[in-house]
Amino acid sequence: MAELSEFFKSYVQKESIFTDKSVFLSSYLPETIHHRDTQINQIAQILAPILRKEKPSNLFIYGKTGTGKTLSIKHVIKEITAASNETGLQIRAVYINCKLKRVADTEYRLLAQLSREFGKELPSTGLPTDEVYRVFFNAVDQQECPILLVLDEIDQLIKKTGDSVLYNLLRANDESAKSFMAIVGLSNDMVFIDNLDPRVRSSLSEEEIIFPPYNAFQIQDILKQRISIAFKEGVLEQGTIEKCSAYSAREHGDARRAIELIRVAAELAERTGTQKVTLKHIDQAEEKIERDRISDIVANQPKQSQCILYSIVSLSITRKGPMFTGEIYGLYRNLCSKTGLRPLTQRRVSDVLSELDLFGIINAKIISKGRYGRTREVFLNIPEVSTHSIKETLLKSLDIRE
Repeated sequence: MAELSEFFKSYVQKESIFTDKSVFLSSYLPETIHHRDTQINQIAQILAPILRKEKPSNLFIYGKTGTGKTLSIKHVIKEITAASNETGLQIRAVYINCKLKRVADTEYRLLAQLSREFGKELPSTGLPTDEVYRVFFNAVDQQECPILLVLDEIDQLIKKTGDSVLYNLLRANDESAKSFMAIVGLSNDMVFIDNLDPRVRSSLSEEEIIFPPYNAFQIQDILKQRISIAFKEGVLEQGTIEKCSAYSAREHGDARRAIELIRVAAELAERTGTQKVTLKHIDQAEEKIERDRISDIVANQPKQSQCILYSIVSLSITRKGPMFTGEIYGLYRNLCSKTGLRPLTQRRVSDVLSELDLFGIINAKIISKGRYGRTREVFLNIPEVSTHSIKETLLKSLDIRE
C-alpha cells in the first residue's frame, strides 16, 4: 500500500505531456470545423426559416461515423440560437443521442426524456403511452416557441421502437397552437429511411444532406487543430500525425478514430514515463483500440451470434487455414445442446456469418464447390494475441465450462 501511495504522489508531481485533454472529449466543439463548409451552409439554409417563426423542413443527415455530422449540427444550432437571442426570438433546441441506453431505447423513455427537457417530470415507467404523449404534447405547446429536435443515431431509435414513433412525434405540430417542432435526424445508415412506412415517410417531407468521408490530408488538418491545444510543443515525433491520419482514412475516413488514436498513444507514452509520443506508440494505440473494439462488439452480440462465433474461435485455435460453413454449423449445433439454445437453420447461420463479416470480426467469402454447391470460406479476423481473451469472454457470456 505504501508503494501505491508513493506511485500516486510521484504521478501528481510528474509533468504531463498534455496541456488540455478536454479537446479529446466527444462533447468538445471546436471554434472552426474544417472541411465541412458546404454541408454546414446547407444545414443553415434549410433551418434558417425558424428565425422567422416559419417551420423549416425536417432534415436527415447521413454519413459514416466520424465524418463531422454531430459537430456540424451542434455548430449550426449554436449559431442559430445566438442569432435568435439577438433578435429576441426564443428557440428551443434539444439534442438526444438515441444510442444511449435508458435514454431513448424505448418509446416511453424517449418521451419521458423529451418531457423532462421541457420541464415536465414523468415516472420512468407505469403510464399508458397515450398519457405520455398527452404530457409531451402539452409540454411542447407550453414552450410557445419554435423547437428543433435533433435525434442523433436516429436509425437506432427506429430499430428499437419502430417507425411509428416519428409519425407520433410529428403529431405535436397538430396538437400545439403555440409551438411547432422540426426534426433533424443523424444516421450512419444511408438507406434506413427507405424502409420506413410510406405514411411516416410522407409525413416527414424531409430534406437530406450527405457527409462524405474525410481523406488523409483533411484528417491531418483536424488533428493539427486539436493537437495545438492538447499538447506542449514538440511532444509528437515527426510522422505521428501522418500515421494517425493514414490509419483513420483507411477506416472510412473516421476523424473521431484519429482523435482517439492520438489520445491513446499519448496516454501510453505517459504511462511509460516518456515525454515524446512516437510512431511505436501509435502502433500500440491502434492495436489496443482494435482489441477493445472487438471485445465490445463480441460482448454485445446476441447469444446465438456468440455461440456461432465461439465455434469459429474454437476451430481457429486448433488449426490454420480456412473454416467452412458446414463444420462451423456442426460445432454450433453441439454447442446449442450444451447451452440450451434452440439451433438456428443453416441458412440463418449463414446470415449471422455475413453480419460478423460486416463487423470485421471474420472474413467470409462464398466459394463454389462445383456440383457440391456453394459454401462460405471463413477466416477469423481477430489479432492472435486477442483470440484467447475473446474466447474467455464468450465462455463467460454463454456460461460454458470446458
